[in-house]
Formats: sequence, C-alpha cells, structure tokens
Amino acid sequence: MDQFLLLALTGGVGIAAVAGPLGSFVVWRRMAYFGDTLAHSALLGIALGFLFDINLNLAVVACCVLLALLLVSLQRQHLVATDTLLGIMAHSSLSLGLVTVSLLDSVRIDLMEYLFGDLLAISPEDLYWIYGGGLLVLLLLWRLWDQLLAITINEELARVEGVPATWVRLALMLLIATVIAVAMKLVGILLITSLLVIPAAAARRLSHTPEQMAVYASLLGMLAVVGGISASWYWDTPAGPSVVVCSLLEFLLLYTAPAKLRSR
Repeated sequence: MDQFLLLALTGGVGIAAVAGPLGSFVVWRRMAYFGDTLAHSALLGIALGFLFDINLNLAVVACCVLLALLLVSLQRQHLVATDTLLGIMAHSSLSLGLVTVSLLDSVRIDLMEYLFGDLLAISPEDLYWIYGGGLLVLLLLWRLWDQLLAITINEELARVEGVPATWVRLALMLLIATVIAVAMKLVGILLITSLLVIPAAAARRLSHTPEQMAVYASLLGMLAVVGGISASWYWDTPAGPSVVVCSLLEFLLLYTAPAKLRSR
C-alpha cells in the first residue's frame, strides 16, 4: 500500500512541476481552448495505440503533436477563425476516438479511466515517461524562456528584434502537447487543461514576475496533487477530479484572501 501511494504522489508531483510553467504561458496567451483541443485528441491517440498495438504513451504524444502541427498549418491559411477551427478539431478528434474505440471488438477499454484519469494506477513505467518527458520539456522551456516571453508580450516587436516567432510559437504548442499526453494518466482527457490553467491562474495572484508565477504555479499544483490524493484516500473520491477540486479551492482562497495576507 505504501508503494501504491508513493507511485501516485511521485507521478502527480512530477506532472504538476512541469505543468506550472507551461500553464503560465497558457494563461498569458489565452490558450486554454487550444489545450482542450489537444486533450480531446488524446482519446484518438489511445484508440490508434490499441488498433496498431503500440505503446499508448507514445501513441498519445504522436497524436497530440500531429494535431498541433495540423492546427498551425491551418491557422496560416486563414480559412476560418482560430476559435472555430479549435472547436471543429476538438470535437472531431474526440468523436473519431470514440468511434474507433467502438470498432475495437477484441479490446476491452475502460473509457472512464482515460476520460477522468486513474492517478492511483500509475506504474513505474509511467514514472519514466513523466520524469523523462518532464525533464525534456523543462529543459526546452528554459532554453526558450526569453523568446517565449518576448512573443507573449509583443509578437510584432519580438519579430523586429529577430525572434523567430512562428517557430517559437510552434515549439510552445508542441511542449503543451507533450505535457498533455504525459498528464493524461493524472486527471484524464476531460480535465487535463484544468491542471494547466487553475494553478497558474491562482499563482498570478501571488506573483510579481513571470518567473515567480511559474514557480508558484508548480508549487500550487504539487499541493493540489497531495491534497487530492489525500482526499481520495480518506473519502474514496476519484483521484483526478479530487486534484482539480483542490486546485479550485486554492484559487478561491487566494482570490478571496485580503491583499495584506497575500503579500506576506
């Protein structure tokens, strides 16, 4: 039982640590709907993984990355508005995933596990994906931090200063896609974006610099993971949704706390 809880805590804390800095950019650049679109495509990746008998984590990462590349390509053609395009891709990929799953007669799939997460079923192999992928994402994010901030503040000015804005924006999308694919095990397809957005939004209330917000978002995410797993253990609630509820409580507490208390 100790190992069972330790794996869940270790995996959840690792995902929260990576989701914090990326979630800050999701909040700053108002990319929450983009995150939802990638999250919905994860079910299609799972279905294709079962269909072609390949590693599910690899299938989900590949599907999210391909969808991000397709989105960037379609955005450059200006066929429809971006929010319309995101809506089409989000629901189409989710529907394609559900249809594909229904055609897999020889495979039994628990959709609830993938839709809402199964943090308490994290395996040692999942930890390799979480910490290996997380370390890679954090390293790339550290290398691109200044350029990402530049295009977030003023993309046109960043272009004038020589920042390859298109490639940097694409890199951010791919990093978000990778984290969503890895974090699927924690809170599930339908709640992944909340893990990116809510701790970052809560951290914004405490922060004076972008770096502070990234660090606080990670810490608040980790605290929500610990609280969510504890609630799941004591009250037998679903682990993934419990983590999101703890994140929401942090957000509400920070935004309703007096200003003097927050500044301490």
